[in-house]
Amino acid sequence: MDTQPLPVKHLSREESYGYDRKTLDYIRNAAAHGLYEIRGMGAKRKLPGFDDLVFLGASLSRYALEGYREKCSTKTVLGTRFAKKPIELDIPITIAGMSFGALSANVKEALGRAASEMGTSTTTGDGGMTPEERLSSKTLVYQCLPSRYGFNPDDVRRADAIEVVIGQGAKPGGGGMLLGQKVSPRVAGMRTLPAGVDQRSACRHPDWTGPDDLAIKIQELREMTDWEKPIYVKVGATRTFNDVKLAVAGDRKAVRFIANLLDQVQGG
Repeated sequence: MDTQPLPVKHLSREESYGYDRKTLDYIRNAAAHGLYEIRGMGAKRKLPGFDDLVFLGASLSRYALEGYREKCSTKTVLGTRFAKKPIELDIPITIAGMSFGALSANVKEALGRAASEMGTSTTTGDGGMTPEERLSSKTLVYQCLPSRYGFNPDDVRRADAIEVVIGQGAKPGGGGMLLGQKVSPRVAGMRTLPAGVDQRSACRHPDWTGPDDLAIKIQELREMTDWEKPIYVKVGATRTFNDVKLAVAGDRKAVRFIANLLDQVQGG
């Protein structure tokens, strides 16, 4: 049996046991040019995608359908309990909210068209509703965010549903930052803030701190829309059990929202 030790690879000055060359190159560029750590394009590490979904098959608790003679529908209806005008989606997959500023008006319009073609909804995001996305979206969800940037009661009434945002998967418990280079005069005007200046979004709502206050806020939104719009709450998937428990407690105190949307890691 050969007991000779394996040869040791000697690293050059440009390499490291802890970091590969790509990481070292990023660190050097950041040190030389001051690269900002917060940027778009999703997470930096590989995360599960649609190809990783595992569907629960039917057995005893959920009776199986005969595929050749029984149809399986993906239609999803939201708001049947309390909203006068529930929304109906062809698929249970929606386009999450992204701010006007982070995205251009053209992209917001494109998302609206794509969602309409697929029979689902798209969402406004921080900064308010643009005319382009309202005209191109068959079903548009209006976000009520902690920052209240661009929040407009008239636009709330023009939307098809309301999403109360408590947190998002990319940074639950944290706010947001729109760099000044993206704050054009139009974006600044909708947010009533100066153009060209970094704009930070708050990490929590300024007018409530718990389920009791959440109930009051949703009651305000219902009265604002004459009880027409479905309302649901979006939370980052963190302390999910306790968060949903508090949301349900708020429901017993007349919150009456239809669902909790759990936003995962990649959602930003």
